[in-house]
Amino acid sequence: MHRRKLPIGIQTFAKIREADYYYVDKTGFIRQLLDQGSLYFLSRPRRFGKSLLLDTLAELFAGNEPLFRGLAIHPDWDWTVRYPIIRFSFGGGIVKSRVELDQRILDLLYRNQRALGLTCRDATDIVGCFSELIEQANATTGQRVVVLVDEYDKPILDNLTEPETARAIRDGLRNLYSVIKDNEAHIRFAFLTGVSKFSKVSIFSGLNNLKDITVDARYSALCGYTEQDVETVFAPELDGLDRAEIRRWYNGYNWTGEAVYNPFDLLLLFDAREFRTWWFETGTPTFLVDLLTQRGYFTPHLAQLYATEALLSAFDVETLLSEALLWQTGYLTFTGSRRIGARLEYRLGYPNLEVETALNDALLKALLGDPMQAERAVSRLYDVLVAGEFAALRAHLVSLFAAIPHHWHTGNAIARYEGYYASVFYSHLAALGLDLIAEDATSQGRIDLTLKFNGQVWLFEFKVVELEPEGRALQQIKDRGYADKYRALGQPMHLIGIEFSREQRTVVGFEVESG
Repeated sequence: MHRRKLPIGIQTFAKIREADYYYVDKTGFIRQLLDQGSLYFLSRPRRFGKSLLLDTLAELFAGNEPLFRGLAIHPDWDWTVRYPIIRFSFGGGIVKSRVELDQRILDLLYRNQRALGLTCRDATDIVGCFSELIEQANATTGQRVVVLVDEYDKPILDNLTEPETARAIRDGLRNLYSVIKDNEAHIRFAFLTGVSKFSKVSIFSGLNNLKDITVDARYSALCGYTEQDVETVFAPELDGLDRAEIRRWYNGYNWTGEAVYNPFDLLLLFDAREFRTWWFETGTPTFLVDLLTQRGYFTPHLAQLYATEALLSAFDVETLLSEALLWQTGYLTFTGSRRIGARLEYRLGYPNLEVETALNDALLKALLGDPMQAERAVSRLYDVLVAGEFAALRAHLVSLFAAIPHHWHTGNAIARYEGYYASVFYSHLAALGLDLIAEDATSQGRIDLTLKFNGQVWLFEFKVVELEPEGRALQQIKDRGYADKYRALGQPMHLIGIEFSREQRTVVGFEVESG
């Protein structure tokens, strides 16, 4: 099998096709898009190949036939027609004000004028120049225009911690995108992509015919690599790598259709031949982690929660729902759905091991307020679990909470909420990448946390003594027969009740029953 070059970080379709790079053919999806509509919107997490997809569309409409030989769309496209193309990308740099945004847009308009050989009468009028450019391009070429917008939302996302600035930038972008609606008669095709899925009212006001294919089973694999892609296109790279581990680490992103791998992860894995949190390391979500900790988010819920598509799409500067933010940025993905009367709910969970371990590691560091302490604690916890020493496990938890700086408790409300201690312990375990089930359903209720590790089953129940009587954690596991669910495994089982005091800020009860 012939090994090709790995297209790491390459977003230029021509460069990939003209050199000896691997390429996963997405043109079958493009052909389907062209058959079914003309104005599209797609939201996908960062590093998923959105920019490459837009560049592929640009080369297709430019009629660069040699680049498409051997690809799915080649026999079905009229290569004698060339369409005028207007492209915007907000991926480079950071815009810090509405003034800077307007200057960026004017610069992009100037670049498009130059590429098309056209000139706006008033180059300082954003709406007027964009409209004129579309109309002129259509009139001079005889072909309707193609509009491609990459990272349409980045200027807003870069300013979410400054709501006033974010609102002003959002209004500026809405001003730009409104031109697409007003000039639909001159537009052959438009495609807008980004990470977030802002509500249509907030940013695409009036653009009612923009088809959102973010949650569409037919286009779930439009970006990313499928299982078949890995087995065929990248077959030469698989030798010496455990296929099950590749799947466990990097597969699992799903938008109600076929699951896909993060392409950035796979390419770096094939290059380094090492399993690491590649995608997460390129952009630690500081804003996301800060938001979750400030809100006292109960981290065990991350493993499984339910939300409607309307809730997940209700994203705007004034409405930053935690679930929507986690889903849109790729830290949670669809794992199932259920119909409740007229209501369709989606089940969300971690897509894979990389996201589960890396996100919980970041959350643990934020919850403890000391990143170095969190690093050391995770390593110690693993050794304690391997040894199976429960006295050592209790001592570890006591020392863990005792080491949290006093000012962290007094200066942060999160240490007062009921789920704080369970969240710390859950993220502590999840950062190790162990087999965990949070809020594990049984016929008699829900186990707070189930751990299957080292040929043993560990059942944890947590209580806060200021809210419930002491000694109830272990008793609840026994009274409700939580262990019955795992008896058939025939493995050693440990029932562990852990009680926290938010006044004393430590573990005050730790009971174990093994059998």
